[in-house]
Amino acid sequence: MHLRDSNRPGIRPRFRLFVGAVLAATLLVALPAAAADIDKQRELFKSVYETVERGDWSPVDGLSAADRQLLQQYVLWPDLRATWLRANLGSVPTAEVDAFLRRYGTLRPVRELRYRQALFFAKNGDLLSYQKIYEQFYQGKNIARLDCLSLQAEISAGRYQRVDQRAIDLWLVGASQVDECDPVFAYLGDSNLLGPGEYRRRFDLAITAREFQLARWLAKSIDQPHVDEATLWISAQSDPEGFLSQHKPALDSDTYRQQLAYATERLTYGDPEIALHLWTDVAKQYAFSEDLQRDTERHIALWMARDGLQGGYALLTGLPQAAQDKEVVRWRARTSLRDNEWLRLLTDIAAMTVDDRDTEEWLYWRAVALNRLGQAQAARQGFESLSEERSYYGFLAADELGRDYALDDDRLSAAEPALQQIAGTPAIVRARELFLVGLEGRGRSEWDAAIRSFSPDEKMMAAVLADRWGWHSRAIATAASLGEYDDLEIRYPLPWQQQFESSSSAANISPTWAYGIARSESLFMRDVRSSAGAIGLMQLMPATGRKVAKNISLPYSGIATLTDPEANIRLGTSYLGEMAERFGGNPVLATAAYNAGPHRVDRWLPESGSQDARIWIENIPFNETRTYVKRVLSAQAIFHWRMTGQVRRVSDHLTRVTASDPTLASR
Repeated sequence: MHLRDSNRPGIRPRFRLFVGAVLAATLLVALPAAAADIDKQRELFKSVYETVERGDWSPVDGLSAADRQLLQQYVLWPDLRATWLRANLGSVPTAEVDAFLRRYGTLRPVRELRYRQALFFAKNGDLLSYQKIYEQFYQGKNIARLDCLSLQAEISAGRYQRVDQRAIDLWLVGASQVDECDPVFAYLGDSNLLGPGEYRRRFDLAITAREFQLARWLAKSIDQPHVDEATLWISAQSDPEGFLSQHKPALDSDTYRQQLAYATERLTYGDPEIALHLWTDVAKQYAFSEDLQRDTERHIALWMARDGLQGGYALLTGLPQAAQDKEVVRWRARTSLRDNEWLRLLTDIAAMTVDDRDTEEWLYWRAVALNRLGQAQAARQGFESLSEERSYYGFLAADELGRDYALDDDRLSAAEPALQQIAGTPAIVRARELFLVGLEGRGRSEWDAAIRSFSPDEKMMAAVLADRWGWHSRAIATAASLGEYDDLEIRYPLPWQQQFESSSSAANISPTWAYGIARSESLFMRDVRSSAGAIGLMQLMPATGRKVAKNISLPYSGIATLTDPEANIRLGTSYLGEMAERFGGNPVLATAAYNAGPHRVDRWLPESGSQDARIWIENIPFNETRTYVKRVLSAQAIFHWRMTGQVRRVSDHLTRVTASDPTLASR
């Protein structure tokens, strides 16, 4: 990734004052006139919110008349009231909820209230009220849960002519539908609208989606051959090695050949060598289509290369030309790197598409290969061009030449009146207040929605404001969306510096490394959660957090601890320190382990001898982890410069990667 835009003009255009339209809903919210007022309002909100969220309004009623009036004038008053109404839908008169929705109905928290109200009506059998909300706000949005509840309402009202085709469309999906669709599908069955044809169509969709248990359930309503087919798919999925080794030529058919190829694909993820052996056997006995054979052999070859297994390169180059796509050629080059085959590497790079060849990654490795082959002048030209970049490969190229890094810091600037006008935009005020009261996830959503219609100049000012407010994730993301990469204070901030330094010292690691991890993991969002379940600034899984907390005698309260910045930093730096110790102080291996887990890194180590860390990084099998390690290393160099004013070279961290230690397997 280019971190420096060399084509950007040196003189910025004049910033025009913000005159964009304001969301109509936000006009309904009174904005405070004085900073002292909004500070007090914010504290009042924070003091009552947690209790109100549980459905108890008494803390608000207990305020003095002056404080209650001040709170009612706060920009987040609708959020507070919506939170209470959502918790009390069963007891608050519908008319009161409806009046609130009419007044504030386009604000995000109020839209959530409307959604909850609709579901409340449906759950309690008031399908007529549900249908009114659905038709006005949700119809046509293809939300299966809501669509099926609407169909339930239509069936209940006897409007069957409006049901049949919509219900069939919801039936024809390759995965299990939401529970709300069950009564609708029961109606289809009772009305004889689900015949063998509809079951076969959905069966085929389920097979394509690899939802074999669903396919077997559907097959029971078709015939025994379909049950047998689904059973074979399940066997290929659950025991691919057994399925292949016990293949039955008597079952030969187009479907059976697809099942054999699928079993091979599944087995390849766990053991490419066994998959290759078994596939070689079945490929001789069955007439696989050209496409299926090519795709299966491509899959095996890629995983042989990714796992560093002997013969991987020969398999890749032996694939037909139609299989020589970008990924295959990239892994040819990575395998040549691992084998230190420099002339072969140049051939592989030359076989890439122009777009791939011209990326920093392959420009760098082409220069390295030329240098290793004695073509010093051509290599130097490649390194010189790359050394202008503020990136992982730019830093490595500068290391090759002994040059300074491209760490020029060009601060974004804007006229103060224009900044204040952006800051006063109701949507930005709301977003900022959500951030400041601790509802950061909601604040991020509102910020992103607010700046979507901003001009580039307005977004630039918004990035400056977010940085001033300490809202680093929005500052970094907003600046990046403009291609503005040269303001290093915005892009590489130093929040919680005291905590990072003290916790890193206790863990015997560098604070710049910890900063690199935190920025790469979360962009300094204390409350963010990954799809895998990791939480907080340094993205720890709850089980890991609990284990590390016990090791360092830190009181642990689950999510509350992981979303507390100071606690998360202590836990994250301690865990990073554990990974560093586990891998003999090698920061590359420890960084990879932080992302992918130590046991995976154990499997990725060379079987014997040692390997250049740069080459080891390029051969990490997981794209995400490979990119992550490079990002952390480059970020660490920038953070070191920001904190010390000195350059610490990326190459200083590239300790050679040595063969695996058998004793690690049990740790």
